[in-house]
Amino acid sequence: MTRDEQQTLHVQGNELCPVLIGTSGYSYTEWVDSGFYPQGTRTPDMLPLYACSFPIVELNYTWYQMVRAEAISRMIARAPESFRFAAKLTRTLTHERERDWRQELKLYREGIKPLQKQLAAILIQLPPGFNWSRNNRYYLAHLLDSLHGFPLAVEFRHVSWARDSVFAELVQRKVTLVTVDAPPVPGLFPCLDIVTNPELFFVRFHGRNMQGWQSGNMQKKFDYCYSEEELKEWNQRYLQSLRSRSRRGIVFFNNHVRAQAPGNAKTLQKLLQQ
Repeated sequence: MTRDEQQTLHVQGNELCPVLIGTSGYSYTEWVDSGFYPQGTRTPDMLPLYACSFPIVELNYTWYQMVRAEAISRMIARAPESFRFAAKLTRTLTHERERDWRQELKLYREGIKPLQKQLAAILIQLPPGFNWSRNNRYYLAHLLDSLHGFPLAVEFRHVSWARDSVFAELVQRKVTLVTVDAPPVPGLFPCLDIVTNPELFFVRFHGRNMQGWQSGNMQKKFDYCYSEEELKEWNQRYLQSLRSRSRRGIVFFNNHVRAQAPGNAKTLQKLLQQ
């Protein structure tokens, strides 16, 4: 999509839209040791405490296991009515596709249903090996068709998806392209301020630990703390542009190690308030 085509997506008035800021996941026991949660905080008590600091969270557990309506209902009951959620699509539909994907989608749709009123987006996070091949394009189209009716966002990890035809298809479907801040790993999808759905932009901060990304160790991969200057620069370079062309936005920090994510999220909140 060219810059001229992007102009057609500008929100009238060119005002900066509101942004909800949170973290990717909230139930980390290490956040107790790091001081974000009070000592002795139990996992079931974390969400109400988290909601005192942030208005939205990205659910990670829905990637690791199939979401179930009963568990979602119990979780919703522990958060304020105004609180919002983004939920990852389960890995059996993105990374480990050995099962019947149609049946898996049916289970996911049923499980996520109680969250629908407070759902900001379903995040379809695709693996690094999911390139722009014919079969993968067809599969992604089937996923998007089958999840029609839900707010959808797609995070590509392979650089081959960074092309105008892909962005145009997302525009037509009103699906959000996720903007990602990550290390400049060769072959990784780049950080782009492209708006494919003016109703919503979606940003994920993964940290810039190049050695960690190349190590294959999950703790090292997300062990990074953004400086205030880095966040100021990102706001000026990307976030203001995204906000000027959208009606609302959501931002999540995934650098969860040692509670760096909530610390950085609070810093960005203060920067935007200024």
